[in-house]
Amino acid sequence: MKNLGCPQCEIQRFFVKNEKGESRLVTVDESLSINLVHPDESLEGFDLNLLFCLGCSWSGSPKTLTGRKNIKHY
Repeated sequence: MKNLGCPQCEIQRFFVKNEKGESRLVTVDESLSINLVHPDESLEGFDLNLLFCLGCSWSGSPKTLTGRKNIKHY
């Protein structure tokens, strides 16, 4: 499945954070599934509704990523 990209710089790698400030490197596929780059780690306790781009200052919802076809954003 194709990974989605940042709406600003189009990079396909992001990170998510938890309450402790720890981060995990992730990608997001076309079905909006968030996938760990390092599968031996866990996403338990991490906020999956807010992504931070590795390539620029963008942060936002997985729903706003680019690369999905026939999806309307409201």
